[in-house]
Amino acid sequence: MSEQGDELNVLGGPLEPCGTQPMTGFYRDGCCSSGPDDLGRHTLCAVVSAEFLAMQRELGNDLSTPRPEYDFPGLVPGDRWCVVAVRWLQAYQAGAAAGVVLAATNARALEVVPLEALRQHAVDVPDDISGLG
Repeated sequence: MSEQGDELNVLGGPLEPCGTQPMTGFYRDGCCSSGPDDLGRHTLCAVVSAEFLAMQRELGNDLSTPRPEYDFPGLVPGDRWCVVAVRWLQAYQAGAAAGVVLAATNARALEVVPLEALRQHAVDVPDDISGLG
């Protein structure tokens, strides 16, 4: 399991949860935590769009089809999902980037994606503020 409490987001603060509906994260803990087992670096908290999902499918990364054997429900536009930073960067370069939740995006994503690119697609509006108090 990851040590999410030790991980920082791209803004330098504590890594916040990305999403639980569906449960995301390499470790399926709702966070874009990363560790030695996460070879793809699922560090970027994206709010997926139809365009982003279509492009990922074209790249051979089908995020729409349910895969119960991997506890994966399949995504629909508007879902929050920890995506591989390199995959997001490919979509960004092609003009099909998904929105980014900066507070829930692991600082390790900056090893691949420039902060300015992330900021251009930031959608940091908490959908549940109950955990902020």
